Amino acid sequence: MNVVIGEILPLALGIAVSPIPIIAAILMLLSPKAKGTSVGFLLGWVVGIVVDVTVFTLLASVLPENDDDASNPTAGWIKIGLGVLLLLMAVKQWRGRPTGDQQPELPGWMKAIDTMTAAKGTGLGFLLSAVNPKNLLMAAGAGVIIGGTAAGLDTGEEAVAIAVFTVIAAASVAVPVVGYLVASKKMSGPLESMHQWLVKENAVVMAVLLLVIGVAMVGKGIGSF
Repeated sequence: MNVVIGEILPLALGIAVSPIPIIAAILMLLSPKAKGTSVGFLLGWVVGIVVDVTVFTLLASVLPENDDDASNPTAGWIKIGLGVLLLLMAVKQWRGRPTGDQQPELPGWMKAIDTMTAAKGTGLGFLLSAVNPKNLLMAAGAGVIIGGTAAGLDTGEEAVAIAVFTVIAAASVAVPVVGYLVASKKMSGPLESMHQWLVKENAVVMAVLLLVIGVAMVGKGIGSF
């Protein structure tokens, strides 16, 4: 159990430090309907993470069983494939980073955040967590680890692992939202500063993150042979 938790932590952190959802949450907290949209966004974000990692955990349970001392080439190739995809995304992020005085481009939907309702915030949170390719790859990696026969976890232990993964992955969105609900007046300045930094460094942060996790995932895959 502890080994599984240790292996999924980097993947959960990979989702947690993704700048785009954090930027979206901050923009909601700075919008006229801050409380409703931000809480809805957090709810959708958490549900999306749970759905993704649960689905991939269930899919991993159908992989061929193997003895404790035997290799598991199927899971190994899956991990290597996921790692390679993460590395390709890292290259894409790095090549797309702004240079010099160039201003980074953010998704057009961010301009509509000021007019969003709580329901739309929930839907956006779900889409960003459940459908985002980066999150899908990391959730897939976690699911293969949690549901793989080599882990030897029962249903209860799998649920605990999924819960731990979700709490860590959702923390970066949950912290500013909860902090705003507790002390909204004190949060405006720090949120604005954080927003400006994340917008500027979005591509670099994601490139480094995807590189590290991709290399680690390829290494885990090689270790399965």
